[in-house]
Amino acid sequence: MALQNKRMAPRRVTGSGQSELVFLALGGLGEIGKNCYLYGTGPENDRQWLMVDLGITFPEGDFEPGVDVIMPDLRFVEDEHINLIGIVLTHAHEDHIGALLELYPRLNVPIYATPFTAGLLRAKQVEFAGHVRPDMHIVKPGSAFKVGAFDLEFVEVAHSIPEPQGLVIKTAEGTVYHTGDWKVDATPYIGTDTDAPRLKALGAGGIDALVCDSTNAMREGRSPSETDIAAKLTEVIATGKRAVAVTIFSSNVSRIKAIAAAAEANGRSLVVAGRAMHRMIAVAIETGHLPKEFKHYDQTHYQMLDPAKALVLCTGSQGEPRAAIARIADQQHPEIKLGPGDMMIFSSRTIPGNEKAVGRIQNKLVELGVDLITDNEALVHVTGHPRRDELRDMYAWIKPKLAIPMHGEARHLAAHAELARKAGVPKVMVVRNGDIVKLAPGDPGVIDEAPVGRLFRDGRLLVGAEEAPVRERRKLSFVGVAFVSVVLNRKGELVADPDIVMDGIPETAANGAEMLELALDAADGAIRSIPPSRRKDAEVVEEAISKSVRAAIDQAWGKKPIVHCIVTKVDARA
Repeated sequence: MALQNKRMAPRRVTGSGQSELVFLALGGLGEIGKNCYLYGTGPENDRQWLMVDLGITFPEGDFEPGVDVIMPDLRFVEDEHINLIGIVLTHAHEDHIGALLELYPRLNVPIYATPFTAGLLRAKQVEFAGHVRPDMHIVKPGSAFKVGAFDLEFVEVAHSIPEPQGLVIKTAEGTVYHTGDWKVDATPYIGTDTDAPRLKALGAGGIDALVCDSTNAMREGRSPSETDIAAKLTEVIATGKRAVAVTIFSSNVSRIKAIAAAAEANGRSLVVAGRAMHRMIAVAIETGHLPKEFKHYDQTHYQMLDPAKALVLCTGSQGEPRAAIARIADQQHPEIKLGPGDMMIFSSRTIPGNEKAVGRIQNKLVELGVDLITDNEALVHVTGHPRRDELRDMYAWIKPKLAIPMHGEARHLAAHAELARKAGVPKVMVVRNGDIVKLAPGDPGVIDEAPVGRLFRDGRLLVGAEEAPVRERRKLSFVGVAFVSVVLNRKGELVADPDIVMDGIPETAANGAEMLELALDAADGAIRSIPPSRRKDAEVVEEAISKSVRAAIDQAWGKKPIVHCIVTKVDARA
């Protein structure tokens, strides 16, 4: 799965040989997901680097055909001159840890994580058949630890997964608070609220920079509590007359526990459908976030139950094609069927880029007669990210000299920056992936740039975003392809008529002419236009035929397909 990257040294713009604390995002700025942040300490040519998170994002519609997930391009830290000393994980969501095991062999440095995050990574290691064995260091939530020149401290925060942590980063040059994903939740269903007293104390001690979550920076007010969602889910499930199914982010252990409680309150048996959900439950039990006696059934037990006494917890809230809810909607699930009178609850938010996939599944369920409940109909989901009032709380607690919005698209970063300025932050910077920002000492600013990009998981391979396979598939999805086969003898004479196979191209033109005949005539004409002496050069023939066939189809269709020509030479005596 190795990808050969051309090594690119970062280009220095300004700066000096003094020791600096710097920030660089390899992913997560100007996009949702693919979170990967670097902090560096020391002089320009002798920095230690610390990575915070290493996540994935998902393909956006038809623009990346065949791509499974997208990861950060790590060529900057893979360079032999870059001194990466460790990776700290703030929490176990896929957009923060999803690329770690796959890319770990390129880095091979210690990893620091809480027990739950480490447990989930261990569970995921089975997918790599023991070939990836990270050097894992377990750090207790809310505790301090040291990595090289970095004095670090986890700060407990509220989010939608167990053990989320903010990260205090102290160096000789200055101090940063990196929020990770967080919100304020005075009544979390599992875990604790964001540790406001500790954050206030940090602010009183002086924070040079706040690098802060921007996901909900465009939404006013405050996020509802997970406890509110638990109560509403119990209420909605009580209205179900037949089978009830719920799909959630499999990582939301609070929601898993709440749905189990709702099942018990309504006299239903909890059935779990989907490997990721079973794995999450196992890790949550192992780390104490669910009780050891947590009662649930595997999907194979569903047919033994009265549908009116079943509550099915499904994977697939983001429209994943092989997940449980997608197979149920397609009527392809081997055990679970839903139909008229059954209820399906989407207790989740659709990640940008997944709207079409989720919409397709929801429409299919409605066509089956299933009653569909989303957060448009009832309070069945709550975000794990801060809205604007919660962001204002953070700025009041931390009182940073510099604010850098992270974890969001351009519109989220801009809205967050505007809020930070109004909150009185002396300097606010909206930066992008690849910008190396001096945070301290002295006046902050962009001082350098690093190469950044995207890696695509394409089946079992990792390929660069602009490498041929994905780029060509993208074009194929718009214009189709034609294959032309020509057989010539050694004298350059046609041995047989050209043969053409077309895929993704209309059969007839607007005037009724057959597209295949137009292409064959163009190929034949191209061959005959080449003097026999030049037909001996296969490349000349291939180029002439490809151009002629492409032009003929373009004239009839208005689109230029991909055309491949294969010239075969045979002995004249054959």
